[in-house]
Amino acid sequence: MMPTPLRFRRRSYLGLLFLFSLSTSALYFIYSAPGIVNEYVFMVQARGIQIRENVKNIGAQVLEQVVRGAYNINGTDYSYDFNFNESDAPPTTYLPDGFTYLPSQICPEKLPLMKGRVEVNMSEVSLEEVERSLLEGEPSIAEGGYWKPKDCLPRWRVAILVPFRNRHEHLPILLRHLVPVLQKQRLQFAFYVIEQAGTEPFNRAMLFNVGFKEAIKDFDWDCLIFHDVDHLMENDRNYYGCAGMPRHFAVKLDKYSYMLPYNEFFGGVSGLTVKQFKKINGFPNAFWGWGGEDDDLWNRVQFANYSVSRPHGEQGRYMSIPHHHRGEVQFLGRYSLLRHSKERQKVDGLNNLNYLPVVFRMPLYTNITVSLSRNLAPVADY
Repeated sequence: MMPTPLRFRRRSYLGLLFLFSLSTSALYFIYSAPGIVNEYVFMVQARGIQIRENVKNIGAQVLEQVVRGAYNINGTDYSYDFNFNESDAPPTTYLPDGFTYLPSQICPEKLPLMKGRVEVNMSEVSLEEVERSLLEGEPSIAEGGYWKPKDCLPRWRVAILVPFRNRHEHLPILLRHLVPVLQKQRLQFAFYVIEQAGTEPFNRAMLFNVGFKEAIKDFDWDCLIFHDVDHLMENDRNYYGCAGMPRHFAVKLDKYSYMLPYNEFFGGVSGLTVKQFKKINGFPNAFWGWGGEDDDLWNRVQFANYSVSRPHGEQGRYMSIPHHHRGEVQFLGRYSLLRHSKERQKVDGLNNLNYLPVVFRMPLYTNITVSLSRNLAPVADY
C-alpha cells in the first residue's frame, strides 16, 4: 500500500482541527449573550472555551510533529517557532524577605509577606472560633472589625462590603480566610455585613448601596470592595488597595473553569473609589432576585467613561464555597432593566434610596440589618 503523501496527512490534521474549533466556537456563540446569562450557561460556556483551548493545544502539537517530520533531513531539524502561548504579563518584583521599613513610611504595595498562592480552607467553623483565633493572633483588631498596621502607614483605607442573607456557614469561612490576607497587604480595613431581613427577594445591589451609605458615616474610606460572601481568593497578591479602580478582582472562578464568562462580567468581587461610586450613583435598586445588577454596574461604569482593570495571570483566581441550601430566585425582569441602564442611572441608585437600618458592632465586622421593599427606592419617570 502506498503511504499517504505528507501534504494530505497535514491537511487532514488541519481539517480535523478546524472542525473541532468550529464546533466549539459554535457552542460558545450559542451559549453566550452579551452580559446577560445565567450561572448554568456560564459553566457550559466556560467548558466550551476550555475544550476549544485543549483542541488548539492538541492541534498545535500535531502540527509540530507533522512539520518536524516534513523538514527533518538526515536527523537535523530546521528551526521553526512552535511557541503558541502568550505571556499574561511581565513578572512583577516583590520586596525580598527581611526587607525593613519604618513605621513613619507608607506601606509598600508589594510586601515580602505576599507570597502568591494561599491555601483555601472551606471546612465549616463557628463564628466564635474564628473570632477567638483571629483576636488571639492579632488583638489590635477593634470592635467592628477595624484594623490598621502599626509597622507602616496604611496606603489605603478600604471598606469591605458583604451582602448577606442566610449564609451563616459561609461568613466565618470568609473572615477566617480574608482577614489575614488583608493584614499581609497592610491595608487599613473594616468589614460591613449588610443583612437583608423580611421576605422580599434578595436585593444584592440595594444592600451594597445601604452598606456604602453606612460605611462613609463611620469613616473617611478611600474605596469600597463589593464582596460576595462565598468567594475566597487564591492569591494574596490580588491586592485590595484602591489603585486601578474601578477594578474587577474575581476574574477566574473555579465554578466557571477559571475563565471569564464574558468580557463585561463584573460579578463576585469588585471595587470602586468613593468618588467613583458617587459619580455613577451607586448600584441600581430595582434588581430583585439573582442576576443583572453587576451587569448594570458595568454599564454605569462605562457611561461614566471609566475603564475597568483586572489582576493579571493567576492573581485573579477564586474558589466558591459550595451552597448547602436553595439559592435565591432569578430576577426575570433584568433584561428589560438592562436595556434602559443609561436612562435609569440618574434616577435609581444612591439618590432615591430610603431605609431604616439596625446597626451593631461585632468583634470582626459591623452588622447592618435592613428590611427592604420596593417602595424604599421609588423611581421617577425617565
